Amino acid sequence: MAKIEIDSGSGFCFGVTTAIRKAEEELERTGLLYCLGDIVHNAGEVERLRKKGLITVDHEEFAKLRDVKVLLRAHGEPPSTYETARRNNIEIIDATCPVVLQLQKRIKDAHVLVAASAPEEGKAPLILIYGKPGHAEVNGLVGQTEGSAVVIQDKADLDTLDLDRDIWLYSQTTKSIEGFQEIVAEIQSRKKSGGFRWFDTICRRVANRMPKMREFAASHDVILFVSGAKSSNGRVLYAQCKEVNPKTYLITDETEVDPSWIEGASSIGICGATSTPRWLMQKVAEACGERASISAEDDKD
Repeated sequence: MAKIEIDSGSGFCFGVTTAIRKAEEELERTGLLYCLGDIVHNAGEVERLRKKGLITVDHEEFAKLRDVKVLLRAHGEPPSTYETARRNNIEIIDATCPVVLQLQKRIKDAHVLVAASAPEEGKAPLILIYGKPGHAEVNGLVGQTEGSAVVIQDKADLDTLDLDRDIWLYSQTTKSIEGFQEIVAEIQSRKKSGGFRWFDTICRRVANRMPKMREFAASHDVILFVSGAKSSNGRVLYAQCKEVNPKTYLITDETEVDPSWIEGASSIGICGATSTPRWLMQKVAEACGERASISAEDDKD
């Protein structure tokens, strides 16, 4: 029978763990709590908490709430969200990750400094954020600049920008270090004038998982990477595993395990994103074990 191992470094990051703990504590007390956006980018975990009384709302629905408690997830929110809460007498349970909070403050301070030092339009340093457009964390970061920061996802996004202005570059906390370094090098190569300051604001608790996960992927015949469809972190880590082990398969839960993937494998590794709950990886491991047992019995016939 194949050896099945769950990566010890996979699973919820500190920020997600804290957000879920705060949600569960409130649900145990009252049985009802609203959450602005999915508490984590994993449908299975969202459904587990929904059954406990967690109601997920979008920003439009949030604006219509009155006199309730709302949890802000680890990704963080722009200042406008807090203003809406104040106006509608909404009690905020703030589960914004401390790393994200620190980055929000840095970007807000930079925006205030930029506005004060160069009020003339087109002369102020351009604040760039390397991240995924529309991502909850990125929306919160852009909100610190009153919408003036520009989000870039790859080198092509630089084509339409005036790179000879002074530039201050920050990063979404869950982006890859390599990707950030490529953007820095690209801006440096294109600039002919103006200053350039960059700030590596990537969370090392997340970034440091990458080399360890690559080692884990290389040490097994087959890798099952468990991640929610909405997880950008999951897509990055999955790509890293796939690069070192071509027999890496992306699944959302145990029902998607194809028996042909693990047939004949002597070792199966199971890992996941920072938004993947441990219990879900365990269910995948159990499904693999059952299928491996069935295969072994079939071989005896």
